[in-house]
Amino acid sequence: MLVQRIGVDAVSVDRIALAVKRSGRGFLEKVYTPAEIAYCGGSNERFAGRWAAKEAVIKCFDGTGICFPRKRIEVLPGPRGAPRVKLLGDDRGARVEVSITHHSGLAVATSHLEMPEVADNLLPAPEAVALPDRPRDAHKGTFGTVVVLAGSLGFTGAAYLSATGAARTGAGLVRLLIGDTIYPILAAKCTEVMATPVPEVAPGAVGHAAYDLVLRQMSTAEAGVIGPGLGRDRSTWRLILDLALHAECPLVLDADALNALADSAHKKARVGKNRVLTPHPGEMARLLDKTAEAVQADRPGAVRKAAKEWGAVVVLKGAHTLVAHPDGRFSEDPHEVPALASGGTGDVLAGVIGALMAQGSDPFTAAVSGVYVHAAAGHRISQRLGDAGLLASDLLPEIPLVMHVMRQGGL
Repeated sequence: MLVQRIGVDAVSVDRIALAVKRSGRGFLEKVYTPAEIAYCGGSNERFAGRWAAKEAVIKCFDGTGICFPRKRIEVLPGPRGAPRVKLLGDDRGARVEVSITHHSGLAVATSHLEMPEVADNLLPAPEAVALPDRPRDAHKGTFGTVVVLAGSLGFTGAAYLSATGAARTGAGLVRLLIGDTIYPILAAKCTEVMATPVPEVAPGAVGHAAYDLVLRQMSTAEAGVIGPGLGRDRSTWRLILDLALHAECPLVLDADALNALADSAHKKARVGKNRVLTPHPGEMARLLDKTAEAVQADRPGAVRKAAKEWGAVVVLKGAHTLVAHPDGRFSEDPHEVPALASGGTGDVLAGVIGALMAQGSDPFTAAVSGVYVHAAAGHRISQRLGDAGLLASDLLPEIPLVMHVMRQGGL
């Protein structure tokens, strides 16, 4: 089946003329290809027509997961003089036609897009990848509640990213527990998440005094996420350790939760049941009393050792992220995505895994599947943006698109 879309745009010729006058060659080279600049020959009407055409094409692609900057959309006359669109990049089978007219000082363009309904070729998924069912008669309770304990002064973004990552992965409800000081920030930022203030030991820092409240919240949840941006106050770390041992729901332990475990006097004591640890190489080094170089030299050995010593599913992040279970199960993700080497992307992953557990996936399946979804989202974005400049928040709208494609493929 084909997706068909129409895009329309209009721009004042005078507006384009003013941009050319103010910025000259810099404006032209930012928006137009060398061939377009040569064709227009200084005509503001032609520049305006191409601007409108590019904008109309961009509107056609809105919501498809494909994004072309203006300069990668080339509009030149075809053999019979009608404008022809050339997409400079991975068009994923898209066909675009455009018409340009001028009226009363305006350039008006209409674009028509046809493309395959699923314009994606995902990398082969590891055997353990499976997404939870989404029954037609479901309600929000069907898909579970995730409780996220995250964030501190200066690290509100980590709380936002992990909580919203859980919401974007399909959790029915997400409750974000945060210190009183940062509550107003996150209550305004996380409009689709239930933000709840909890007691602090310092501005923005949740301490052990919140233990009973947090434990009650987690007793009513299907999964929890602890650690992103939570801080390094000793009282915070005592809270983390007690929750890691005693919370009844499955937990993802990330970032500062891993630092607390590594620093614990009971290092390598097994954490509670159904735990997923998500270290990067530096955090893994601290968990194993090794150097990061030693971890990277034998990544499979490191992740298997950590899983056995901590009695938990362990995710060693990086190119070809590895997942190990204490019982010996092991998985390697197929993706290499340099663009994901950016602050906050791990916070999103923690939320993704937590949401999959809340929807009924066991910890190993949730970890392997969450890693794959997260990496595939990053891969799709990097195909459009390249290997640098991806923001962690860019992953959030991409995650449900990846899951939709996976479900169409039977995963």
